[in-house]
Amino acid sequence: MELITQYNLTGVAIGLGTFLIIGLFHPLVVKGEYYLGARCRWLFLAAGVAALAGAVLLADNVMVAALLGVTGFTCLWSIHEVAAQRRRVEKGWFPRNPRRRWR
Repeated sequence: MELITQYNLTGVAIGLGTFLIIGLFHPLVVKGEYYLGARCRWLFLAAGVAALAGAVLLADNVMVAALLGVTGFTCLWSIHEVAAQRRRVEKGWFPRNPRRRWR
């Protein structure tokens, strides 16, 4: 962490972390919709609220607070993406889980 602040790389580290977090959530949404259906929205809601609460209440470092905030809002955006993923499955762009009853 000292290296990041010493060379003034906080913005670059936050940008890289944001890129990785958003990249991680695409497969999470796809797999969540495949295995859990629309019910995974509640998990994204709980994780988003927890991450945002952690950013406000627990983080004492700007970079940690920023990455928790990005994670929280990415979780909340994923709620919307689950519905969009469901439409993509209906169009046939992604596979439907044959073992799950489709609702």
